[in-house]
Amino acid sequence: MPTPPVILLLSGSLRSGSSNETVLRTAQAVAPSEVRTVLYGGLAALPHFNPDDDTDPLPGPVAELRAAIDGADAVLVCTPEYAGTLPGAFKNLLDWTVGGTEICDKPTAWVNAAAPGRGQGAEATLRTVLGYTGADIVEPACVRISVGRDAVGPDGVITDPGAREQLGQVLGLLTGRAAEVERGSRAAEVERGSRAAEVERGSRAAEVERG
Repeated sequence: MPTPPVILLLSGSLRSGSSNETVLRTAQAVAPSEVRTVLYGGLAALPHFNPDDDTDPLPGPVAELRAAIDGADAVLVCTPEYAGTLPGAFKNLLDWTVGGTEICDKPTAWVNAAAPGRGQGAEATLRTVLGYTGADIVEPACVRISVGRDAVGPDGVITDPGAREQLGQVLGLLTGRAAEVERGSRAAEVERGSRAAEVERGSRAAEVERG
């Protein structure tokens, strides 16, 4: 039985019950059974980024963050905007990813949950930082889903059918891109194996000829 793809959900907010957390919990609720979602909860525990500490052994919370990213097939971010850019705590999380390779080429997208006309500063900064990490930004999966208070049920997830459908589409785009990456990696591995075998055959033939 194939292993279900894993999508790591990263909230940029430390506030309990934030609209960003609501979006990601709704993504969990609408995810099909063949997709596993993991909501990262270690944002508050991360130490302030210090390049001197970005070496092995990494601080425990940082090692856990990178392991979570490494173990995921795709990443979905939902972050608020603060003073025209990313909140400091979430920028700190991203700074800890720059020195690693875990997110490099990883299908990544974000949901802007801000009110219409807001959140562009956070999006722009997020795009810039993800560019430094080498993340594979899945553009069609980067969407805006504004969350009104009347659109959230008592269970803390969005009730609006349109928003839920849109989140389902986002997950589908991410898993689809992850599957493409996986197929590409397998094809490259087969190609490398074929080339290695060809080189080996050539070496043996040359050996026989010399003998």
